[in-house]
Amino acid sequence: MALQEIIRTLIVETPSKPGNFAKVATAIGVAGGDIGDITIIKDGTLSTIRDISVKCENLEQLDQVIENVRAISEDVHIHAVTDDVLKAHEGGKIHMKSRIDVRSLGDLRRIYTPGVASVCLDIQEDPDKARYFTSIGNTVAIVTDGTAILGLGNIGPVAGMPVMEGKAVLFDQFAGISGIPILLDTSDIDSVVETVKHIHQGFGAILLEDIGSPHCFEIEERLKKELPIPVMHDDQHGTAVVALASVLSACRATGVDPKKAVIGQIGLGAAGLAICRMLMAYGVDNVYGIDRQQEALDRLTSYGGQTLSSLEEIMSTCDIVVATTGVAGLIKPSMVRPGQIILALSNPNPEITPEDALAAGAAYAADGRLVNNAIGFPGIFRGALDAGASEITYPMLVAAAQAIFNHTKPGDLIPNPLDPSVHQVVARAVELAATKQKL
Repeated sequence: MALQEIIRTLIVETPSKPGNFAKVATAIGVAGGDIGDITIIKDGTLSTIRDISVKCENLEQLDQVIENVRAISEDVHIHAVTDDVLKAHEGGKIHMKSRIDVRSLGDLRRIYTPGVASVCLDIQEDPDKARYFTSIGNTVAIVTDGTAILGLGNIGPVAGMPVMEGKAVLFDQFAGISGIPILLDTSDIDSVVETVKHIHQGFGAILLEDIGSPHCFEIEERLKKELPIPVMHDDQHGTAVVALASVLSACRATGVDPKKAVIGQIGLGAAGLAICRMLMAYGVDNVYGIDRQQEALDRLTSYGGQTLSSLEEIMSTCDIVVATTGVAGLIKPSMVRPGQIILALSNPNPEITPEDALAAGAAYAADGRLVNNAIGFPGIFRGALDAGASEITYPMLVAAAQAIFNHTKPGDLIPNPLDPSVHQVVARAVELAATKQKL
């Protein structure tokens, strides 16, 4: 749901007097820039130099940020504007590395020929041993056709490779899983399904990523039926898990029972439809959706959801409104009913800003900046692999959402995705849910 943003690091020198950095922060904010990480690289008697990460919606806004900072005074200097995002991607972000050092002929004989032959024969006799004596049981294929890369759209699989590498980094850092990007040069449903079927034996699970709607639905459904390993489209179910956790947090903050609430979903693309299905799996009886495409409406009704005819009807009918359209400003303040919960999740430009929604009478409002599916998919796959599950089911996904919610501090929407403990609790919850299903 994220659209293109510009992230730069400003190296700024200010006098070492109280209030000078506040002027810099104000200048950035007035231009609409969003300050990220701040690092002091020199703390001198007369001046202080800081690295300030700034996120802007476009280059014009970045230019305004730079102009505002330079206009503060002659004593405030911008020494450089660096692109740390591009620098971080130089050479790629992932690298396959051996877990064993080869320092002697004995090492070579153990890990390769002739010693490896006995392991191959053991696996031939009992293929399940590959889970223990190879990396297969801890490796996930990250498969994309590049048709729905972030909010950039159909830019192709090669242009989407930085996203797939990022996914692999998160798998490694948060769950100890090896993620391998697989770039497909076709979006034909039969070709995608057959390709994944032919390569699946090298992986413990399949993560479908940034595959557009509507062909993503049939691809996932067919692969789940035809493969003996877990398959999950993260743009659908990973997003839906985090959205459900967010709804639960918002309900806790407002004293609303989510299962008794009337919930409306604006936009029934991959994420929106999956959110509806997740809410129904959790036990919400009254889930409504709207979309401009009749096919999307038909899909929702086929899954047991209900449809309404217009945005105005959703806003007037529903206690909780979730929006994933990518259309900034779609929800007008005049549409907001007092006491509503509104989660406008398109990022960086939501359907309505939390400030406008609250001012119009919403009891709770949030946008998509905090709803990051990075908090879901690493633990979901870790739990599925640990359980030896053959599929990822709705009880497992609901357990993941509940674990995220239970780990959320009061006042927060969801936990910080950099908190390693949240991925651990998600993995345990998913593994437990999968184990219960086997019993």
